[in-house]
Amino acid sequence: MKIIGLTGGIGSGKSTVAGFLAELGAVVLDADKVGHEILETDDEVQQEIVDNFGKQVLDHKGHIDRKKLANIVFKDRESLIKLNLITHPPIYRRAQVILKGYQADGVEIVVIDAPLLIEAGWATRVDETWLTVAPKEVIIERLEKRGMKREDIESRMRLQILPEDRVKAANIIIDTDVPLDDLKKAIADLWDKAIVDTNRR
Repeated sequence: MKIIGLTGGIGSGKSTVAGFLAELGAVVLDADKVGHEILETDDEVQQEIVDNFGKQVLDHKGHIDRKKLANIVFKDRESLIKLNLITHPPIYRRAQVILKGYQADGVEIVVIDAPLLIEAGWATRVDETWLTVAPKEVIIERLEKRGMKREDIESRMRLQILPEDRVKAANIIIDTDVPLDDLKKAIADLWDKAIVDTNRR
């Protein structure tokens, strides 16, 4: 089974590309969704987060409030590193279980949609890394349209790894600062090539 890692910084168009791949029939494993499930269901992880960040990250029902947690970790690099150290191992373990299930079902190609694929060290565990990129001002404009404040956007971007480090780790660079139809065609071409290459194995 071939594993493609799809990654990219905030606002880079990664989710759009993942959506196009899903439309083309790709099996997409969304690492963020796995992370959300773990935050909601893993008592050990929940307790570790409360131990490290305090009860201020809980909602009125005593569950982890992702928005409150994000307000802390996306303003402080040390806090973000701490959270990643807590959450990445269980996310990876859960992803491995899901991947084994796909393999047992005979799936030939899986796309792992993971914004922190490179930071988490997963890039060495996939067959190819596809990276979405866009100019900084385009990213800011996209995120402002989603209702984010510029200062919050820039704060999050500062906490990300350098764009050039992402590029070094990637096999394929996908420029998303193009008309949607052009992007869709580029992704279809990449997907067709991935299928052909997999069938040649």
